[in-house]
Amino acid sequence: MIRQLETFAIRLGIPIDGVARQEALIFAGIAIVVAVAAGWAMQRWIGPKLKAFLNARDASALQHLGDWAPRLIGVFTTVTLLIAARSITAFGALGTVFVALALGLALARLVYVIARIIKLNAAFAFILGMFAAIASIAGSLGSLEPLVSALDGAAVRLGSRRISILDLINAIIVIITLYAGTKFVVQLLSSRIGNARRLDLSQRVLFQKLSGIAVIAIAFFLGIELLEIDLTALAFFSGGLGIAIGFGMQKTFGNLISGLILLIDRSIKPGDVIVVDDTFGWVNKIGVRAVSIITRDGIEYLIPNEILMTEQVENWSYSSRNVRIHVPVGVSYDCDIHKAQELMLQAAKETTRVLETPPPNVWLKGYGDSSVDHDILCWISDAEEGVGNVKSAILNRLWDLFKENGIEIPFPQQDVHLKSLPEGVIFDASGRRQKS
Repeated sequence: MIRQLETFAIRLGIPIDGVARQEALIFAGIAIVVAVAAGWAMQRWIGPKLKAFLNARDASALQHLGDWAPRLIGVFTTVTLLIAARSITAFGALGTVFVALALGLALARLVYVIARIIKLNAAFAFILGMFAAIASIAGSLGSLEPLVSALDGAAVRLGSRRISILDLINAIIVIITLYAGTKFVVQLLSSRIGNARRLDLSQRVLFQKLSGIAVIAIAFFLGIELLEIDLTALAFFSGGLGIAIGFGMQKTFGNLISGLILLIDRSIKPGDVIVVDDTFGWVNKIGVRAVSIITRDGIEYLIPNEILMTEQVENWSYSSRNVRIHVPVGVSYDCDIHKAQELMLQAAKETTRVLETPPPNVWLKGYGDSSVDHDILCWISDAEEGVGNVKSAILNRLWDLFKENGIEIPFPQQDVHLKSLPEGVIFDASGRRQKS
């Protein structure tokens, strides 16, 4: 094994000095063990305290950082000590190889943790870590130039363009870096704008959407510049492609513009209680394509933004959150109407969610076939908590009050008058037919 490492070191151009191999390996092993142990100690003792400190903050981004803080501080300590150990010449050739390999692996772990902190996909984070390990090992053992030359030499030609493995690696690194950077910047701006107390909820959502679109557009054009993509080569297809995209994305862009208009004029905001056709609920989120509405049954509807722009929408909390509800009640013709109305008002006032101002009211709607019809009118300010439960609470309380005061709730009755009967048919006093 040692001879193979010596051969590997000689091929990389690392001279084999006069330091004894055993001593060099012992020194290198001690340095690696000390670096790993120091990182483990920092992760075990300092990491939990840093995690508790960050998790105590209100910002969700800091809480996410706190979950990764112990691993971050541990691996960072290990990488720092290995970088310092790399400059020690007493390790000799074999010790240098061991330290370089350990530093590459530790750096790969550090890059992976940082990528996960910015919420990059685990697979992308792993690829970035491997690239960092290869570059670190090559740089520690001499120079990156032989590695770069070898990667650039392995190439194929596609038409007039030469594509090498180095070009593919550069493209992957640029795409992943831009993706991670864009995602991090969008999250940072979204968090900053979301915590801006000078803006109302609708303005915060609007600026979050606009900043996200701006960052993505900048990243797109920056990626084209870094990858040296010649857009003039696509000029021949730009006309037809533009028309195809225009027709295909017509609804998407329409919904996007409609969503921005809804946020600008504040006609619909997150938290509003709205009714669209037969859908009643409160606005949970205004997205790029659709508005999320959650009903009292816990069902979430995604309604395209264009529908909210072109169709009739009831917004129960547009200028005021107060909503008046109607509770129909019928009482018997034989009861004390005025007493019944007093009990209706009492039932409404004793219901928890009914507002005192404006006060409840009772209207006499009309004289029905079987009852005297009334309408209890009362106001609530939290329609998102439901309307049917308020009506139920009023009717339950009114049932008890009517029972206590002898007010009758009638049921439909019909009188049947018989002008003539078939010969021989006789009914008794209870209405039963008697045998002739």
